Parts: sequence; structure tokens; C-alpha cells
Amino acid sequence: MTIIDKYSDKVKGILNTFDRMIIKGHLRQFFSTSGKMYFLSEEDVLLKDFGAYAEKITAKIKDNAVQMAKDASRPYIYLNSSKTSKEKTALEALENSPVDEGLICVIATVETCTSLDIYKNKETFKLELRNRQRKCLYLYFYYLDKEFGFMHVKLQTWFPFEIQVYINGREHLSKQLDKAGIGYKRYDNCFTHIDDIEKAQEIANKIESKKFSTTFDVFAQRVNPMIERITEIFGNGYFWCVDQCEYASDVMFNSRADLEKVYPDLVEHALISFNCEDVMTFLGRKLHHSFAGEVVSDIKKRQQGVRIKHRMKSNSIKMYDKDSVLRIETTINDPHEFKIYKEVRRKGVETMEWVNMGKSIANLYRYAQVSLSANTRYLSALTAAEDTGEAVAEIEKVCERITKNNRDYAGLNILSKEVTDIFAAILDGKNHINGFTNKSIRPAIFKDSDDKKTRNKVTRILAKLRAHSIISKIPRTFSYRVSEKGIRIIYATLKMKKREVRKFNKSA
Repeated sequence: MTIIDKYSDKVKGILNTFDRMIIKGHLRQFFSTSGKMYFLSEEDVLLKDFGAYAEKITAKIKDNAVQMAKDASRPYIYLNSSKTSKEKTALEALENSPVDEGLICVIATVETCTSLDIYKNKETFKLELRNRQRKCLYLYFYYLDKEFGFMHVKLQTWFPFEIQVYINGREHLSKQLDKAGIGYKRYDNCFTHIDDIEKAQEIANKIESKKFSTTFDVFAQRVNPMIERITEIFGNGYFWCVDQCEYASDVMFNSRADLEKVYPDLVEHALISFNCEDVMTFLGRKLHHSFAGEVVSDIKKRQQGVRIKHRMKSNSIKMYDKDSVLRIETTINDPHEFKIYKEVRRKGVETMEWVNMGKSIANLYRYAQVSLSANTRYLSALTAAEDTGEAVAEIEKVCERITKNNRDYAGLNILSKEVTDIFAAILDGKNHINGFTNKSIRPAIFKDSDDKKTRNKVTRILAKLRAHSIISKIPRTFSYRVSEKGIRIIYATLKMKKREVRKFNKSA
């Protein structure tokens, strides 16, 4: 059974695609000493002159950013603090000066980075070019792109010119749905409704095979005027890697109310039932004695709702609710924990093997496969959750006075000891299957079960339960059976009672 089957009357469908993606571009030649020195040699720059040369390049990159903003009639904004939200600043710029497509603004700020700098070796008394932590100017280019929607490119203006591209799979899909003429409704970065979910899924799947390197190279050439010279010297430009990738499965419920009926039970089931071995299974791993790392589950109350997260080392899978959407999201920070089937060279021979997955953008399709499998396994495991949320409205009704067959019946105090004892008795295995009578359940509730007063009291209780449709009489017998409505109410009531007892014991 799938989550769609279990809640078929409440669910519109499910959408699987990428969410937040952070792609980084590296100039790998600058990782080696020989590559750094070769570049400076081609530029006729001595080590002693590197500082002045680097400052000149930084100024050139900054001037290019200022000119880009000027040419597009967009703002160039300098932030005094790197802690100020760049996204919020960009959205404010878009609100103050709307644009349908293209550059929104350029934001500049100083941040800590790993960069190249001159170091004087005290042993050899020679200058060396080394990596070190320092601060430098970063440029954020925010766009409303015709393909990716709201996105940004982040560029380090000092050597080695690291670049980062942020895109969102939902933003990308929105643009494609607009192009295909498929209607939809969105809440933040999730879809609450899509007119044609199957067609939308087909469109979403195409992103996995897209040749991103070419697209990102265009962005790099636009924002970094040095990349042309670097490519001329080294023969290639940026090597694109997936730094962080979120892949989400969104179960779209008909309404927020429908989701709220089942979500508390799903959270409780996930928190109580899923152990470390289950979490590793979701993420396609097996618990092994050689495994070295933490597997942690935690729950967090957010403004939108409740989030439960399971983390295995630096990778994770989490569940949360957004409006009428139940989202299961796998985040991969370290792809080496997973395998990919690819061509490798062994002893001079090309062969296909399952090897540890790397961060290359070419492996994006495998990120999707691993994440989708994890999300699917998680959703399948959630089908075992017991449903009590739907019983809330029914419980509220049985607490109220009703009139049936011209007779008034009081409401039930469902959390009183007497009522919960009765519920436990009639839901007992043999009573639930074979039915029960006044006589069969009295001993489980009252000590003086043979007393006439007690018999009459149980008779009145059974009449009240019957009036509230919690039990029904078995035809041509003196026995009763718990109704389907009664099962929902009794299970939810006993579950709430146990939860309150646990809280009391914990506080005591």
C-alpha cells in the first residue's frame, strides 16, 4: 500500500523533483602549486607582485558588476554586514523596482573565504603562493531567469574566483509549466495544485538529464571577466559540482484540513517507530559494524508546522507540512555515502563498476534516483501509522448531549477513568471479535460486578454508547459489537490517555 492508496479520498497526487540546489564551480588548476605558478608565468606576474596584480583583477571584476547593473538599470547594493539577508534584500529591490525577466540587482558584501595569498617561508626564505583564510568581496547577482526563475550567482572576487549558482527545482518547474500552459497553484516553493500532475511530472523529470555545465558556463562568462583569459591559459574553465542537493516528494492533499487530520499521527509514528536502522534503510544503507557516524532524529516546531528530521552523517531525510502539502525531502551533502554505476579504469582497462558517487554535475541523475528511492521508502513506511486525527471531530460530538428516539443521552467524559476502562474492555481482543455482553465486560470495569446496581449502571452505559453509535447490537442476540466509528474514537481516546500519562510521569 502506498500513501496515495491509504488516503485516496484526501490526496490529489504526488510530485517528485528537485528543490534547493547549490552548484559550485571550481578552477581545479588553482588547487595545485604547478597550476598556480603556470598561470602567473603566463601572466608575467612575479610572486612579489601578486598582491597588486590580484587587487587589480578584483577591481576589474567589481567594475564589471557595477557596469552590468548600470546597463540593466538595476541597483548595485553594498551591504555592510554579511549577516544581512541577501535574498530579502533582492526581493525588496524587485518589489521597489519590478522586472519581468533578467537581472534584479547586484549585491556586494565582504565575507570570509579561502583564497590565494603570498607567504614567506622562514626556512627557505622564499615567497610561496598558498591558500589561507581571509576576507574578500563577494558579489551576488540575483536574476529572474527565463528558465530557472528566481535564482542567484555568487562570485568570489579574489583568487581562485570560486563561483556558486543557486537554483530551485520548483522555480524551474514553474517556468516550464507556464511554457506548457498547465495551470497550477503555489504556496511558497511548493505546488498545492497542478491541473495535470502526470504531465508536470514528465516535465520535472527532464531536469535530471539537462546539460547544466553549458548553462552555468554562460553565467560564469557574464559575471567573471577573467574566465576568458583563464580558459585560454588552461584550456578549460569551471568544473561544476553539486555542493548541496534537496529532492522533495510532495503529497498534495485536497485541503489543509485534510492534511491536519492525518499529519499528527504521521509525526508520532515517525518519531517513535523509526529507529537508526530504519533511517539507514531509507537512505539505501545497511547498518554495519564498520559504519562510523551518527544517526540522529529530531523534531522541531516551525511557523508553518512541525518538522521531523533524520540525519545520517551529513545527509538527511525529513518530513514537514506546508499548507496542504506533505513533503518528504532528502538532502545530500556528501554523495560519497552512495554508489553510482559508471565506467572506471582498472589496470589500464575500462570497465563498468559500482563506485562511490562524486559531486560532479554529471551525476545529478543519480542524485535524483537515490533521493526518490529514499523518499518512496519513507512514504511506504508511513502507511503503517495509525489514524487518530480523523476521530477528533467525532470525539467532540460524543462529548455533547444528544437526543435519540425521543430520549436524551448525556455526552461522554472520554478521558475519565470509568470511560477509558470501558473502552479498553470492549476493545479487548475476544470482545472485539466475538462481541460482548453486559456480563462479559462488567468484571473488567467494576469490582462488585454481580451487584444489581452495577448491572444497571453498565446497562445505562451501553445504552449511551449505542446512542452515540460507538457500539451496535448484534441482531437476534444480547451481544454488542464496536462500530467502525467506535474503533476510531476508542483508539484515539486510549492513545491520548496514554500520552497524558507519559507526560505526567515525565514531569513527576
